[in-house]
Amino acid sequence: MPTLALCIPAYNAAKFLPTLLQSAGNQQTPFNEILVYNDCSTDNTADVAEKYGARVINGDINRGCSYGKNKLAEACKSDWLHFHDADDDILPQFSNLVYRWIAAYGNEYDVLILNFQYIDHQTGLKLGTGNHNATKLHEDVLKYAIENKIVNFGVYKKSSFLAAGGFDLDPNVLFNEDNALHQRLAKAHLKFDYLPEITCINYRYGESMSSSNLLACARANYHVLEKTAATHGQIYPAELSAKLWDCIASLASYQDWPYAKKALALNRQLGYPHAVNGNKFFNFLTRLSPFGAVWFREKMIRTFKPYLRGA
Repeated sequence: MPTLALCIPAYNAAKFLPTLLQSAGNQQTPFNEILVYNDCSTDNTADVAEKYGARVINGDINRGCSYGKNKLAEACKSDWLHFHDADDDILPQFSNLVYRWIAAYGNEYDVLILNFQYIDHQTGLKLGTGNHNATKLHEDVLKYAIENKIVNFGVYKKSSFLAAGGFDLDPNVLFNEDNALHQRLAKAHLKFDYLPEITCINYRYGESMSSSNLLACARANYHVLEKTAATHGQIYPAELSAKLWDCIASLASYQDWPYAKKALALNRQLGYPHAVNGNKFFNFLTRLSPFGAVWFREKMIRTFKPYLRGA
């Protein structure tokens, strides 16, 4: 029977691990392995993980979650891997559904994308679900990975994951590492499937790494798109350009004009110097001056809707 490992990258996660590890221990079908990568935490992350029966791998210096996930993949002995952030949770039916899928389709696919419930941790408000489109995912994996944000809820065949190179350790993509991973796996021709049943809980925290570093996320998104444009820009120019315009809007919201200009330059290389989706007036202005249109739109937002920028 194929085996499955739960792999948890952790940094100062002692307060979160008990909930996740209790959920892991309460699965109807046990994980074959539960591993925690302790990324040089300054709290008792390692002690908590060991208390709940996890195998702990201690890093020598703090290197970030992508490095930790790659080390977990190398260290585990199971056929399949599931990476899970320490501050999220898994539902009781997780392992049963995943093992059933592996038994039925594990020889056909390399990656299983999971559905999840997005919940505000403070209020308990349900904010949405993953809700991926299996038909479009099967039609063109890389196109889907470019156009849709595939976050940290997946199951990966270990051999295929390692052969594709695992997580990209380029520091430029650190805050967009999940997009970078799934585009890398798609470019390596791994086959993706989707499990629509909700198996995971993704909590929103105001102090999370992404929420606390939104500008870094926008810059990392640019670098992910830049890498895919370098390898597949002639195949997916429109899809990449559409995501770049979204990225430009995020960069402009922080008045990061140097990065916004980089993204605009990349759009020119892709053959899409002007915006074609969204507001028609803005699209018209981009035909006169792409950067001028972006700057003007941000100026108007800050003047007439300053609450959108925290003012």
